[in-house]
Amino acid sequence: MRRTVFNEDHEAYRATIRDFIQSEVVPVYPQWEELGHPPRDFYRRLGELGVFGIEVPEEYGGAGEHSFKFSAVTSEELAKAGVSFGGSSVHTALCLPYLLAYGNDEQKKRWLPGFVSGEIMTAIAMTEPGTGSDLAGMKTTAKLSPDGTHYVLNGAKTFITGGVLADRVLVVCRTAAPTKEDRRGGLSILVVDTKSPGYQVGRKLEKLGLRTSDTAELSFTDVKVPVEDLLGEEGRAFSYLTHNLPQERLGIAVGAYAQAAAAVQFALAYVQERTVFGQPVAGFQNTKFVLADCQTEVEAAQAVVDRALDAHDAGELSAADAAKAKLFCTDVASRVIDKCLQLHGGYGYMLEYPIARLYADNRVNRIYGGTSEVMRTIIAKSLGL
Repeated sequence: MRRTVFNEDHEAYRATIRDFIQSEVVPVYPQWEELGHPPRDFYRRLGELGVFGIEVPEEYGGAGEHSFKFSAVTSEELAKAGVSFGGSSVHTALCLPYLLAYGNDEQKKRWLPGFVSGEIMTAIAMTEPGTGSDLAGMKTTAKLSPDGTHYVLNGAKTFITGGVLADRVLVVCRTAAPTKEDRRGGLSILVVDTKSPGYQVGRKLEKLGLRTSDTAELSFTDVKVPVEDLLGEEGRAFSYLTHNLPQERLGIAVGAYAQAAAAVQFALAYVQERTVFGQPVAGFQNTKFVLADCQTEVEAAQAVVDRALDAHDAGELSAADAAKAKLFCTDVASRVIDKCLQLHGGYGYMLEYPIARLYADNRVNRIYGGTSEVMRTIIAKSLGL
């Protein structure tokens, strides 16, 4: 079926990003996997290409677009090539919306030009050891100094994507204690300079997948954060986080769909080349039926993603609709990628084949951004249950 979600500008961007991936990422990707992240200079190359500035207003050096579909194009092309841009997706998909929505004029002038160029890479630190998805239970604190000039930040965070290479981290912390009536109150966001004394990057965490995405533990010991680096209003962070979740979950849904679509193409190429018992694997009825089922599921996921992208660009994507898209697309991807790996036989288990990387990378889609169980809870609540 003809796809209508993208226009000529999106397709022109697709051609540019596809060529860039093939020339500057695919040849060196094995080295990135060994290193655990792309070289820091690579992010400046993405800045030069304009990837980081698409949704940033022109006055700060960006393109001033208002469409999340460019991000979707990037996800699709990365999946087709079986690679990633490391932890930089957090920079644009997660951190930028907070800076645009809640940053004041002075902060935007100070941070956004460097954000666009790749000189300032950002990450967001929410999760803490022992709290998981329960953001209201976080214990990292930031106390205002007696003279009111700075906060003193103390605590620890874990599972922070982009945490190794980040220059600024949006740290969600307690500036006031919770109350029995409102556990979610008292949370604020500080945009912390990672060169600050007392700021420390702990272990770079070894993950099952997403091997080029630097994920780290962070700790803060009496880190002084100027009051000018408070993002938005003090005590409003929980509402800010909730506001951005639909886009975050849409991004995960898009990535999952793109991985599933790529898996079918990888499997299709493999079964046409691989010969077993004197004939191509593609010649067996089982192969045909499995790929037919997979392609049907992929196109269903594509329809869900495209509808959600249109809704998001129109400002109409609800939290429940984003949860539905994430739940459905991540479930589809898990089934499709597993079946496509099976068609590779033993070679599907070898990391030199992109299907193996997809299998490992895909698994986290049903965990981060809210687990599948949380998505079901949100959807059920929207039904009045």
